[in-house]
Amino acid sequence: MIEIQAISQTAETQAAVSPAVAIEMLKEGNARFIAGQPAKRDLHQQIAQTATGQYPFASIVSCIDSRIPTEIVFDQGIGDIFNARIAGNFINEDILGSLEFACKLAKSKVIVVMGHTSCGAVKGACDHAKLGNLTQMLEKIMPAVDATETPDGANRSSANLEFVNRVALKNVEFAIENIKTQSPVLNEMLEAGEIDIVGAMYDVKTGEVTFSGQNLA
Repeated sequence: MIEIQAISQTAETQAAVSPAVAIEMLKEGNARFIAGQPAKRDLHQQIAQTATGQYPFASIVSCIDSRIPTEIVFDQGIGDIFNARIAGNFINEDILGSLEFACKLAKSKVIVVMGHTSCGAVKGACDHAKLGNLTQMLEKIMPAVDATETPDGANRSSANLEFVNRVALKNVEFAIENIKTQSPVLNEMLEAGEIDIVGAMYDVKTGEVTFSGQNLA
């Protein structure tokens, strides 16, 4: 087994990372996570190394689900990635503002919108759950529920896990489109090739992350 020694990102190493390379770094990290072969890193040393600045190479928009600790599933350390976590990984102006900071000011090279299987927020939207502020939050996911087609008479509730997972995928697609249409800053960076914006799905049963173009469904 080849032992990989992790480094803390610097302005120089971050600048050398292209959007495509950033995605490969995440894929390689997830492969190490699945194989149980994490990179060797000293987190306390990384605290010291990042105390005066941060240079994350990627930004992840994901669900708050406790089964998806983003740094762990991508085998990354302190200062490597920005995290924006919200139940149902949808996009609002606060998430957009955070991503604009991450990419335009802090020079992150890729935005990954990552949904996951068996998502509780998606299940709640499918079931039209009502509970305090959760009611309004789940409304943000309803466009994905409504846009996910099923055969006549098919079960469109959380009891149909295949439907739930398809809604989660559609929700990722909508989130990416919302980033492009609602943030001229990020869309301009995307069109200029300065960043990429991709979708991904995390499988809670296997720990595997599947990216756009890898048959997410």
